Formats: sequence, structure tokens, C-alpha cells
Amino acid sequence: MRARAEAGANIAFIKYWGVRDQRLNLPLNDSVSMTLDVARTITEVEFSPSLSADVLTINGVSASQAALRRVSRHLDLLRERAGVAWRARVASRNTFPMGAGLASSAAAFAALTAAAAGALGVALDGAEMSRVARRGSGSAARSVYGGYVWWHAGTDDASSFAEPLAPPEHWDVRDVVAVVAEEEKKVSSAEGHLLAHTSPFLRARLAQVQRLLPRVREAILRRDLSALGPCIEADALAMHFVMMSSRPPLFYWAPETVALLKAVQVWREAGVAVYFTIDAGPNVHLICEAEDVERVVARVRRLEYVRRVIVAGPGPGVALQETA
Repeated sequence: MRARAEAGANIAFIKYWGVRDQRLNLPLNDSVSMTLDVARTITEVEFSPSLSADVLTINGVSASQAALRRVSRHLDLLRERAGVAWRARVASRNTFPMGAGLASSAAAFAALTAAAAGALGVALDGAEMSRVARRGSGSAARSVYGGYVWWHAGTDDASSFAEPLAPPEHWDVRDVVAVVAEEEKKVSSAEGHLLAHTSPFLRARLAQVQRLLPRVREAILRRDLSALGPCIEADALAMHFVMMSSRPPLFYWAPETVALLKAVQVWREAGVAVYFTIDAGPNVHLICEAEDVERVVARVRRLEYVRRVIVAGPGPGVALQETA
């Protein structure tokens, strides 16, 4: 029993940080994201009675025991549904850096969920696939869908799932990812979420999220970058303030991160409509419309500390490619 699936990373415009239930990956707040078209994960899962244990490779290399345990736990959810005990061989590859704040786990667990379900013959509708993917990585709940996506935080397993807000073709936005570091971060997002409750600024950030969410929804539906931009910058900064004020503090930024944030302000003052957001890592996502992407990319490429540039637009949701 074998299947392959592909899913895209997503960039959250309103992010989630902190969980109310670690086992179920229930977030503290709703979030909104855009699924990307070029930052993709392709995962093949093959279940076999001849395997005595699960096997995991990532980009052709045997994964760490911690990664393997995480994948095995996720496969157990689907094995239980299918009534199958067979172990699996999982091969996953990415088109973008892992563990550097580019939502690699979101794409990975969305693709893993679809491929494993396909291989086992487990039928999942969109909402159910989102719920299962969430158990592996919270933001994977959003990568199940393409385009612009809203994840309802919910209060239990049944009520925490994502749904489409607008399709990819609704708005031609670009995410210009300025990669300043490609190394895997020392503290994973999964670990970081557990520290959010130690920050004295968490409540203030959650209150701000509730004010920003309707503005972000309206901005996306109206295709209004001037309304969306200040919201996504405010939320990204507030989330990182929570990280930095946790115990122990988490400093995901690098000096180059700060330099880029200052550069964005200068570019905007010069008339370039571009706004920043940052996930749990040092790399900066520069959000602009398609008509401005060349100007933004040209400016980023002139910065000697930027290692590479990834340009992404709104992309499709998870897709099952083949089964056997």
C-alpha cells in the first residue's frame, strides 16, 4: 500500500503561538495564512508487513530519532483508523530549507497525512484532514487548503480545523522570502509553543489578535494590501515579543533580521508597497503584490547578507498524486 502527496508551506498573516492542549495541538487563537506555490513538500508513504519499524528519510537522508518518533506517532493516528498495524517507509523531500522559520513542518505533516491516508484507504474530507494534520503540526491544519486559509482555534479536537477563506486566484500576492540563515533552529516551534504561557505579554498579544483578525479577513477579501500590511507587521512583532520575553527567552532573530526590517521601512518610504512578517526563525517574508515583486526582489538581492531569495505566490492545497 503506497501513496504520494504534495503540500505547500504557508505563511501566516495572523499567527498562532502557544497551545491550550499539547496532545491535540489546540492553539490559543485563530490564525490566517496563505499557502505557498513553490515551497513544497513531497512525501511518499508505503506500508508493508515486512517492516518491523517505521523508516523515515528526509531529502534522502535518514531522519533523527526524534523526527522518526514524531512521524510514527502521527502514522499511528491513521493506522488506528484503518485497523492496520503495518509499519511504513516514509520518504519526504522539500524544495526549501527546513527548520529555519519557513513552515516546513506544516507542509510535511499535511503531505504525510494525505499520503498515509491514501495508502491506507482512509477517506478524509477537508475538515477531517485538517484536524488530523493539526495533530502532527499545528500549522499543517492550514496547509491542507490552498490560497487564503482561516484556522479556527476551537476548544476541542472536533472544533479546531481550518477552512478556505479565498482561493489562490483571488489575489495575486507575493511572498518574497529573504533567507538569511538556512540552519535548523535550535529550539523548534513545538518546544517554543510550550513556553508562551511564561511571557507576561501573552495576554496583550492575544487581545491584539482578536482586534486584528476581522481587519485581516476584510483586507484579504477586498484585496487591500495597505490595510493588510500594518496588521501582519503588528502581529509578527507581538509574537516575537512574546518569544523574547518567555522563560527562558527565545531569540529567533539574527542581526540580519533587524537590518531587513529597517530596510523594509526605508523601501516603503520610497514608495514601494511592501510589508514584513516573520515566522519562528530569522528569515523575513516580504509581502507585496505581483506588480511590485521585481522591485522588491531587486532590492533584496543587493543586500550582501541575504543568502538566497525565494519568491512564492498563493498555491494549491494538499494533493494526492498516486496510490498503489
